Amino acid sequence: MNRLAFDCLMASLLVVGLPAAARAQVAALGPVPDTSCTVFPADNIWNTRVDALPVHPKSAGWLASMQAGSTSLHPDFGPPSYGMPFDVVSNRHRTVRITFQYASESDRVRYPFGPRTPIENGSDRHALIVNKSTCTLYELFDADWNHGNPTAGSGAVFDLSSNALRPDGWTSADAAGLPIFPGLVRFDEVKAGAIGHAIRFTAQCTRDRHLWPARHDAGASDRRCPPMGARFRLKAGFDLSGFSPKARVVLRAMKRYGLILADNGSDWYFQGTRDRRWRNALLDQLKTVPASAFEAVDVSSCMVDPDSAQASCP
Repeated sequence: MNRLAFDCLMASLLVVGLPAAARAQVAALGPVPDTSCTVFPADNIWNTRVDALPVHPKSAGWLASMQAGSTSLHPDFGPPSYGMPFDVVSNRHRTVRITFQYASESDRVRYPFGPRTPIENGSDRHALIVNKSTCTLYELFDADWNHGNPTAGSGAVFDLSSNALRPDGWTSADAAGLPIFPGLVRFDEVKAGAIGHAIRFTAQCTRDRHLWPARHDAGASDRRCPPMGARFRLKAGFDLSGFSPKARVVLRAMKRYGLILADNGSDWYFQGTRDRRWRNALLDQLKTVPASAFEAVDVSSCMVDPDSAQASCP
């Protein structure tokens, strides 16, 4: 039995001994495809349900600034060439030093980045890499192999077994200083019938401040706009009966785990992985959900430590 198979077997045995609620949470999290790595601990704020938390007092104003009355959700992913690609590597992959534009807020270590590493299309050029040998997530913004002299705007490294946050005030490969991969809608999750985490999304107008668990901001002084890290959820009363089974998986996650504002961009665009299995029928259904069906959530009571993503909600 190889190491990956052994790890998966041991994980399944441990899950059997957990209470039913905990087993459901672990099952919803699931591993990164082709690895035994879960995406952060089960008590991480990304993996925490927010459907029972109070509405944020600034919810109405934030929604108005994001044109919620006239805008619908937009899945910013699909089959190639849409969405965020990611790569899974092992310790055998060559690592390189990268020259960063924002070096003072980047993790200046060696990255398993190479000429075949998939890079997101468009101006942001994100590269997301999971080392399955160490369960480490590497993320780059504006990545370029550059003929063997790799460069990037910024880079961040995350231990997928840890709740540690970046230093407060530091960016990452995302404007909020948060990891990108944990907030992506993945086809494997939708196919399995459960998404057990919050989903990353963008807004055109953001504040020049951030809320836990975000560590960084890149917005304006307009107080009407939401800060990075703001959490939103689909209202409990939104009717899912007319949606396909796969669409309901995504929308149930938006009710239970919500959305985290993580970058500047088009209002109500939420992100997922690039995958040839996505079908336009599913994506078109998700585009019919009005942004007015959402509300902002106050997650401040869940914070255990301002420098940790661990969550314990009342």
